[in-house]
Amino acid sequence: MSHLTTAGTTRSATGEDRLGFGVPGYAHPLLAPVEWAELTRPGTPLHWAVLNVAGGPGDRPDPHCLEAAGRLRNAGVRVLGHLDLRHGSRDFGDIVSDAHRYLDWYKVDGYYLDRCPTDRIDLAEVRRTTATLEAMLDGEAHLVLGHGSHPYPGYAEAADQLVTFCGPWADYRWSQVAEWTADFPPERFVHLVHGVPRSHLDEAMRIARWQGAGTIFFTDRSDRAANGGGHTDPFQALPGYWDEIVSRIGPGVSE
Repeated sequence: MSHLTTAGTTRSATGEDRLGFGVPGYAHPLLAPVEWAELTRPGTPLHWAVLNVAGGPGDRPDPHCLEAAGRLRNAGVRVLGHLDLRHGSRDFGDIVSDAHRYLDWYKVDGYYLDRCPTDRIDLAEVRRTTATLEAMLDGEAHLVLGHGSHPYPGYAEAADQLVTFCGPWADYRWSQVAEWTADFPPERFVHLVHGVPRSHLDEAMRIARWQGAGTIFFTDRSDRAANGGGHTDPFQALPGYWDEIVSRIGPGVSE
């Protein structure tokens, strides 16, 4: 597996140099050209960006996504294909088929396994999946398990990173970290938080560091549609304070 750094395993509550961004998936490049362009800005502390063409790789290569992925790779950004595990209900063959299309069409560097199950009973099947994905990229795949909450500890051995929080600021500011995560370095954990007000950015970053997360994505956008009906993906666009949070975290980390 391709870990982000080779730092030691001791936890630091301050280690500012360890924080960087993981982008869980912007809207299609035609709809979000500014967002995709920002990811290639020199000095942005970006660990990876997820390419989600159409709930997966789509039925055929998308030239706009191909161009966006190429620009990211040329800028040294790790591109991950989006694979939906549907909480363990998705067929293994379908997952592998999508993974092959991502690799063949977009030359991805790894995969983001969205809606990954968290229970011990599902671990063996997830390990089977991650081992297969790892082999597809000759042992160099970067794999992120998108649990969204703390899973059974054994999942930490199945991938490079675990998303142990994905949700609103109202929940994040009162969240608790699982004790077992202290056995691993911060670069193994990801926090994705929406609805974070600009005035609470410092507090949010303190929580991430204290809980031992090395990769983050904070946004002031909400998951509620502007017209008050239904929900929207708050991570598909840049946060209003993108420039500010980039400057606070500083230059990229070593890989």
